[in-house]
Amino acid sequence: MNFPPLTDLRAYLLGSWSVDRTLWDRSSGARGTFTGVTRFSPRDDDGGLDFHEEGTMRWPAPDGGSFAGPASRDYMLQPADSPDAMDMAFPDGRPFHRMSFREAASQDQHWCDPDTYRVTYARRGPDEFSYAWDVQGPRKDLLLESTLRRLRPGSDEPGSAA
Repeated sequence: MNFPPLTDLRAYLLGSWSVDRTLWDRSSGARGTFTGVTRFSPRDDDGGLDFHEEGTMRWPAPDGGSFAGPASRDYMLQPADSPDAMDMAFPDGRPFHRMSFREAASQDQHWCDPDTYRVTYARRGPDEFSYAWDVQGPRKDLLLESTLRRLRPGSDEPGSAA
């Protein structure tokens, strides 16, 4: 689908989003899921955003059962050289990758010795986007696909922020 170009990524992301993720370990065939909420909150100091995600991870257990438990992660997004992109960093400030929905810039990668993480972002509408991490190397062979849908203010239900 074609949408008008996104001119302000920070404004687009600001707020809370439901997240549904599938996880596939291609080396073992194991498949899992993550469901939760991602919040993009304004940073006071630099015009960036704090990224906080929390929810429930489900993954096959070695005994044939399954594990379900809490999972969370945090990142920082900094303004980039264009308002339709932001640079994502780990909480300690180390660079991670660039986030953008612009076709020419919607892909990036991160080297995490000895594996390569490749990400592709896609905007699906005013209140939905997705990204996929393809992780390959001697230690990992994973595909992680996430869909985020904007939550109505004050709600845990997806829907328009209007």
